[in-house]
Amino acid sequence: MVTIHPQYIKDSAGNNLVVLSQNDFDALIEELEELEDIRLYDKAKNGKQEFVAAEEAFKEIEEKRKKR
Repeated sequence: MVTIHPQYIKDSAGNNLVVLSQNDFDALIEELEELEDIRLYDKAKNGKQEFVAAEEAFKEIEEKRKKR
């Protein structure tokens, strides 16, 4: 878990804003990206997936590249 130290300010319209240091922001983004990876992994793991041999996958990728 990331520990962040937000600061809260109000803009001229009275809306609340949150200010983070660059380090806190970067850590938060890194955590969100990791969470997204975990969710995608879980979705792939739980879904009905057809597995393809690596050689076949590379062949398909190369064929798609040539068509561009």
